[in-house]
Amino acid sequence: MAAEEHAQTPGEYIIHHLTHFGTGKPKGLVDFSVVNFDSVFFSITLGVLGCFVMWLAARKVTSGVPGRFQAAVEWLLEGIDNEAKGIVHNATSRKFVGPLALTVFVWVVLLNTMDLLPVDLLPLLWQKLYGAAGHDPEHAYLRSVPTADLSITMGLSVGVLLLCLYYSIKIKGLGGWLHELYVAPFGTVKVTANPLTWIGFLLLSLANVGMQLVEYVSKTVSHGMRLFGNMYAGELIFLLIAMLGGAFALSVGGIALSLLHIFAGTVWAIFHILIIILQAYVFMMLTLVYVGMAHDSH
Repeated sequence: MAAEEHAQTPGEYIIHHLTHFGTGKPKGLVDFSVVNFDSVFFSITLGVLGCFVMWLAARKVTSGVPGRFQAAVEWLLEGIDNEAKGIVHNATSRKFVGPLALTVFVWVVLLNTMDLLPVDLLPLLWQKLYGAAGHDPEHAYLRSVPTADLSITMGLSVGVLLLCLYYSIKIKGLGGWLHELYVAPFGTVKVTANPLTWIGFLLLSLANVGMQLVEYVSKTVSHGMRLFGNMYAGELIFLLIAMLGGAFALSVGGIALSLLHIFAGTVWAIFHILIIILQAYVFMMLTLVYVGMAHDSH
């Protein structure tokens, strides 16, 4: 009877799995005072793992017939390098942008792949460790998919924005970038002795700056929100499928739900592999496109 009283309802189960282990709950969509320790931990750990795997590939490079691992890495590197050449035409910039695109792709794939782990595996292990440390296991929250955390995906997209600003100033110069900021996309009015031309120049410049700011903000927000939305939805679907397994009972309905849990989980996991790779590819390509746009003059 006591076990039934303390059993989680489906709503409580989902809320518990969608709560981060951090400094607290955010008070709004954006709250810089909150740090999600689980997202930070998994992001750094998987980033180090990705760098280690790439280091192993570079360490074992041979001039002869490559092995399967080396061939796979070379194929990935060549494909991303070709994409970078087609978008970023500055050879000097590509020396940094090409490896950056590879790093972004591998890192985001690893972050997304955490969604394929059983939804209760890591939270259950963390609950046992948390309880063994003398804390209340009921408050042992853990989310293992960093890209289902908006702060992580927006942090990545803001990093891309800063990189675009850097290349815009580096390629065009500070004066050139500021000039572009005030003359694109509507152009400008030639200033003469007529006061109306000064008013027109001011109004058009304000409109240009406004449009540029809207472009910067919209690209950054959509870049981060696209990845977050897809991975959050995938995580939520896995949680809904997991609840089917919790309905197991020695009855026709319970057994049917459990079989449906296995079937649906397998099908969604297979399909989700495509989403994992596709979203990492889209995020990488948008990074290349935005950096390439930073090199272009208007």
